[in-house]
Amino acid sequence: MTPTARRSAASMALALTFSLAVPHAFAQQQQPAAVPTDPITVLVGQLELEKYKATIKSLTKFGDRRQGTLRNRQALDWIEAQLKAYGCSNVERLQYQFTEPAPRGKPAVAAGGGAGGAPGQGGSTLFGNRAPTGVNNDPMKQPDERLRALNAEPTPLGTSLRENVYCTKIGKTRPDEMYIVSAHMDGIGFGEAANDDGSGTALVMELARIFSQPGVETERSIRFALWNNEETGLNGAAAYVEQRKDLQGIESPKGSGKYPEPKWLGMIQHDMMLFDHGMPVPKLDAAGKPVLDAKGQPVYELPKEQRLEADVNIEFQSQSKQSEGSAKLAWALRAANDRYATNYPAAVGFHMTNTDSTPFMDLVPSISLRENERGQQIGAGWNPHWHQPTDLYANYSDKDFLLGLNAAQTTLAGVAKLVGAKVAK
Repeated sequence: MTPTARRSAASMALALTFSLAVPHAFAQQQQPAAVPTDPITVLVGQLELEKYKATIKSLTKFGDRRQGTLRNRQALDWIEAQLKAYGCSNVERLQYQFTEPAPRGKPAVAAGGGAGGAPGQGGSTLFGNRAPTGVNNDPMKQPDERLRALNAEPTPLGTSLRENVYCTKIGKTRPDEMYIVSAHMDGIGFGEAANDDGSGTALVMELARIFSQPGVETERSIRFALWNNEETGLNGAAAYVEQRKDLQGIESPKGSGKYPEPKWLGMIQHDMMLFDHGMPVPKLDAAGKPVLDAKGQPVYELPKEQRLEADVNIEFQSQSKQSEGSAKLAWALRAANDRYATNYPAAVGFHMTNTDSTPFMDLVPSISLRENERGQQIGAGWNPHWHQPTDLYANYSDKDFLLGLNAAQTTLAGVAKLVGAKVAK
């Protein structure tokens, strides 16, 4: 074979070897890189409708959990036991003395229609049809004898001890900073307080459960707080602010790396999460004509089903000293809803009022999540079960409970991002 022929044969052999080897190497190089699992998706995926419902159902066995009563204390004991069972660290109670209820504002009693209306609480304006609101203080309006007996004990008169309960997810790298995630566990009305505020309490407890799972780490701390005495004037939350605000960020004991009250970065309250059926509509008789009351005025009722355009309301108070930071916090949760909620969107409003985030709002960015805008919608009677004997677990459908679950998805995702949550593989 000539030198030229040998070179040609060698080149062909080399080319053949290269053609066989390169595709394998190329294929190895072109394998798609593994996409890192989003820890927030993993955490949100731990929320389940049936678990959320089960926690609300368990809370209703204590009736309306009226502050100062045995049923209220039993509910606190049960919540504390659940938090410990979840593995949530440092389960604690904050005690305070309570004397007399703060005066409640006059309820909106207008029953009817047209645009406009009196200003709502928090600076909003009441538009559209309105229905009566108020607080039921008559136990005989509860037709269920068992529930009526359960709720029979009244609030004791005079001064007595009250308690909040909370636990803390301690941050790995910034244990000295925290977000507060909260709801109120007391209720009124001689029902079961399933929505007000069993729905918010269950939401906070579910988040405490998920963040307390083995393998879940956060850079910053999260405190899961259940307030008492909300229905008497936000007294439990106000007591916490009074007792703890000056302890923020102080290491105790010195050099221990422990911070009993980490610096507050944000406060997120949850109060009534289930019912967004829209404004009251005229009640019709069998012939399709409006039903009139004794004064000849139309009778209004709420639609039976959760409306398709239901949403989670995220509110901040534009008149607070922390309004700019509160607005940023609200929009952070709105963005979390956009990405991680499954069924219902969120809306941001600036009339937060009459909720346990109010005592915090001049000290730290504070927001409230609700089923409806507090002043304009809840204040106009958009929830017929509010403070009534009909606030019962049985009176809400899965569509209603799903709104609460979407609120949980919203807060969990937003907080997970804010605290730098990670999930071990």
